[in-house]
Amino acid sequence: MLIIFDWDGTIIDSSDKIVFCMQQAASQCGFPVCSADSIRNIIGLELSVAIAMLYPELDSAAVQEIRAWYVRCFIEADKEPCQLFPGVESTLHALKHQGHDLCVATGKSRRGLDRVFTGLDISALFSASRCADETASKPDPLMLHQLCVEMSVNPCDAVMVGDTEYDLEMANKIAMPSVGVSYGAHSSERLVRWSPLVIIDEFASLVTVLGSHHSM
Repeated sequence: MLIIFDWDGTIIDSSDKIVFCMQQAASQCGFPVCSADSIRNIIGLELSVAIAMLYPELDSAAVQEIRAWYVRCFIEADKEPCQLFPGVESTLHALKHQGHDLCVATGKSRRGLDRVFTGLDISALFSASRCADETASKPDPLMLHQLCVEMSVNPCDAVMVGDTEYDLEMANKIAMPSVGVSYGAHSSERLVRWSPLVIIDEFASLVTVLGSHHSM
């Protein structure tokens, strides 16, 4: 089975850092600072899309100004790496050992994901990845289509795992099964509307959940 993972909020605990850096970027540019809840709402989207959603009144130049400050702030803050959620490393190894192919579909830029991958042993477990600056932003399902083509898998034979409704919505659009995680940016109430197979509270539950789904 092909298992496609979101990154921020699913694999890695980065929501607080994203909130902090977005607030810092807005402040540096002289724009109103959005609430933490508002910023968590846009986690997972391509960065320019996310900023435009937070500040619909701004023109593209102002959006890019905030974006540049955010990237600068995040790179500095990420010198102290975010932690993997509990059970991630052992679970990914277990899934790989069971013969599953693992991929990443993320709202991060390619440069951002590669920077994180450089410091993580688990990066070798992923066969392919798509980043938001290489394709269409979530919830457009293009990145899922591309990964399925690259891995020669039909979307209905893959599973998307994510913490936001953008992850589950893009899977829903191409009839790809999905699994939501309750510990990330969006609430279970938001995730359930996209009809995931299940919403899990712990990453380690994937071994049982996906084993049961694969045998159906």
